[in-house]
Amino acid sequence: MTEPKSAFLRSITARGFIHQCTDLDALDVRAAEGERDGDKGPVVAYIGFDCTAPSLHVGSLVSIMLLRWFQRSGHKPIVLMGGGTTKVGDPSGKDESRQLLDDAAIQRNMAGIRRVFERFIDFGDGANGAIMVDNADWLDELRYIPFLRDYGRHFSINRMLTFDSVKLRLEREQPLTFLEFNYMVLQAYDFVELARRHGCVLQMGGSDQWGNIVNGVELGRRVDGRTLYGLTTPLITTASGAKMGKSAKGAVWLDAEMLSPYDYWQYWRNTEDADVGRFLRLFTELPLDEIARLEALGGAEINAAKKALADAATMLCHGAEAAREAAETARRTFEEGHHGDALPMVEIPRAELAAGIPAFELFRRAGLCATGGESRRLIKGGGARLNDARIESELRPVTLDDIANDGVIKLSAGRKRHALLRPI
Repeated sequence: MTEPKSAFLRSITARGFIHQCTDLDALDVRAAEGERDGDKGPVVAYIGFDCTAPSLHVGSLVSIMLLRWFQRSGHKPIVLMGGGTTKVGDPSGKDESRQLLDDAAIQRNMAGIRRVFERFIDFGDGANGAIMVDNADWLDELRYIPFLRDYGRHFSINRMLTFDSVKLRLEREQPLTFLEFNYMVLQAYDFVELARRHGCVLQMGGSDQWGNIVNGVELGRRVDGRTLYGLTTPLITTASGAKMGKSAKGAVWLDAEMLSPYDYWQYWRNTEDADVGRFLRLFTELPLDEIARLEALGGAEINAAKKALADAATMLCHGAEAAREAAETARRTFEEGHHGDALPMVEIPRAELAAGIPAFELFRRAGLCATGGESRRLIKGGGARLNDARIESELRPVTLDDIANDGVIKLSAGRKRHALLRPI
């Protein structure tokens, strides 16, 4: 395709967001018309998010940024909360069924996810103000037999068995429940409902959702004669092949209560050299010419690009002040040998320190290691430090005598991960 006519597709094409699209040229014409305040108005698009956790993590950030660019181009985003589909469980990319949640847990998770989105997109009543809707509003009211007669007849079991979400599970001889098998039908129906209720014409999502999205496009054509579009983003992995969203300390959450802004900043600061340019395009709004300059830096200078990535990504997620504090804490920690207030702080009862706590246990409790075994291996490998001094034995007791002049004990796992212990 030639250079897109619409600002939306120009932006996301240049930044590497597009993997597949059902009819890219037609979507471009429609988007360009909406951006010119045409008679049809802005395009309305949605991405769905099931409520399986109280926050989203970095693995969802490509979709979030896609909605942000969509809105910045003048279009109207819908955040679809899967209050209904969470009760079923999406089998895409999974070897086993998801744990089913009750209604109260789903509602709590939904509230936490909304707080994440309020950082990235603007909700409101304007022409391109984002809205958040819950598919339980229509899925919970469906009558089973009428639904099967009206919509189930449009789905071929033969074809459903060819979709990756089903095929991969069967090839690995992992059970696929009939409940999960219904998921793609419900997602397709979501698209039709959003088209009817809100004029939504575009569904976007990750590449693992391609089959489900195409089902919705086809269902809209068959039952309502609607022209709908689907667009997916590529699966994002690091240069070493790791899946986005995980770190040594676990999931990289987008909620400050689940992962501190400092740890979030450090996640981006530790990006592999080969990923810096790509991640700057996907996860920041820095101008493309500035990104080109940063990714061309070589040797030790690439660290400046990593800091720019960390600053910009943290500012989007947690605000400018949190990004500034995280960068300052990192500077003091790594460049001046001090620690800042933004380092993770763990409170330890003074009585326990008086008796002495094995070093490996403190690394686990501080969140620097997931298990005691991991802590022991870190210390035996020479990667653990106490107040910047190497720990020689995993059984070395940490006591009140180890409290530094500033009233805390500093633990370090390698050169880049730190935590502070404060006696209480």
